[in-house]
Amino acid sequence: MVTPSNTAGIATATGRQWAEWVQILDAAGARERNHTAIAELALEHMPASVGQREWWAQGTAVAYEQQVGLRVPGQSCDGDFHLTASRTVPGDKDSALTAWLAVVDSHDEFGGVPVESQAATSSTDKWRYWRVPLADGTRVAVNFSDTRGGKSRVGVNHTKLDSAEAIEYWRPIWKKLLEQL
Repeated sequence: MVTPSNTAGIATATGRQWAEWVQILDAAGARERNHTAIAELALEHMPASVGQREWWAQGTAVAYEQQVGLRVPGQSCDGDFHLTASRTVPGDKDSALTAWLAVVDSHDEFGGVPVESQAATSSTDKWRYWRVPLADGTRVAVNFSDTRGGKSRVGVNHTKLDSAEAIEYWRPIWKKLLEQL
């Protein structure tokens, strides 16, 4: 389930081969622990020289969980599934949010699932957000941030999905909407 590129990136960043990570975590009893405990184990064994140690510990824990069958790709540590899709578009984050609103504001459903309540927007200095709950209990958050060269990144995060198959159902829906920006 874990692709070699996932584990190769972890090995490169941490200076520890993937097989060694599996051996360390297995020896510490990680197969019998939850995600938080596995991430803590990875952090305990993370070389001090690694930048962003906590981030790499989380990635190591997720890859390990996928490797040993504790979770599948796209599955959160709570057991539900989520998907992400993104696109870089011309203009700043505010113009990207405006364009997104033009695409989605008339929608009272997405993918055949009604909107549970009105979408909300919010902002910080660095980010703009659009969020909507759907009637099936899932949640959609779209994040907007500035990137280099007068562009912005628009990222869709659809959470609380009930299966890996739901990811495959929803991904083209969100990609099609992103393509309209």
